[in-house]
Amino acid sequence: MKRFDCMTKLAARLSDELVILSLGASVDEWYNAAPHMREASLFQQQLGCVTPEAFGLAAGLPDRQIVSLDTDGGLLFNLGILATLGNEQPKNLFVVVWDNEQYQSIGGPKTHTASGRVDLAGIARASGIDQAFTATTVEEFDAHCEAGLKAEVPYVVVAKVSGTVQPEIKRKHSDGREDKYIFVRHVEKTEGITIMGPSEHN
Repeated sequence: MKRFDCMTKLAARLSDELVILSLGASVDEWYNAAPHMREASLFQQQLGCVTPEAFGLAAGLPDRQIVSLDTDGGLLFNLGILATLGNEQPKNLFVVVWDNEQYQSIGGPKTHTASGRVDLAGIARASGIDQAFTATTVEEFDAHCEAGLKAEVPYVVVAKVSGTVQPEIKRKHSDGREDKYIFVRHVEKTEGITIMGPSEHN
């Protein structure tokens, strides 16, 4: 199944959630699949940081639904986060792992999931996340999105997607620094809090 098709299904279910997502082609695809979520999405720049940052948001904003759009390569960089989620049991965190079995952004070398022996959903369950599943069809994925966004326990769905990137989509026009400020100001506005005060001038 195609990642963009899955993103379109997920985007249709989102309104006021906060989304953290990984670098690479998935950034441009999400930018196009979920235009109404652009300010609410933090486009991350480092492998291994997506789900940990999403967990931090879930802990800091316990009344807000948080969505992590991670990748197989990114999650493999920091499998310890699964043990943390298993122990802490956040009630407001839905984790999607786009598993295309490759590091697509650097030319496509295979990740460990390509062997057929590494099961990320199985690792999640063994880490104490009871609601962890693998989806291989768009229909399965959409059903897990519905369940995961309603769950009051951490919920993980590993989406087995092809390496095909959606053709003819717009490139995200902002850089990482701008994305950070857009996201933080959105959280401040919607939560009624101050995260970063005004710039100080000497």
